[in-house]
Amino acid sequence: MGTAPPSKELAKFPSIDIGNRKRKLMAKTAKKAKTAKKKTTKKAAKRKYSESAGSEVKKEMHRAKKGTAKSGPGGKGGKVKSKKQAIAIGLSKARKKGAKVPKKKS
Repeated sequence: MGTAPPSKELAKFPSIDIGNRKRKLMAKTAKKAKTAKKKTTKKAAKRKYSESAGSEVKKEMHRAKKGTAKSGPGGKGGKVKSKKQAIAIGLSKARKKGAKVPKKKS
């Protein structure tokens, strides 16, 4: 009577009518799948951080978990207290080595 036609997936079963809410949900998930594909293709085209920068951050995170990572100039400060600190130290080391890392926002 006042309902929209069933979706293409359910065209095989014309007697079954799904609710409007379910139809909208199916449309949203289809849109999400399309946008997810677009995002991955853009990432492959241009990386913000080089692989060597990523490995440097990974090493620093490992040191922070072990408790051997130090903050401050020359590593003379105290222990690294957060993941954010470890990431910043790792990126800083990568910059010094000449890896592709975006500039600081300062």
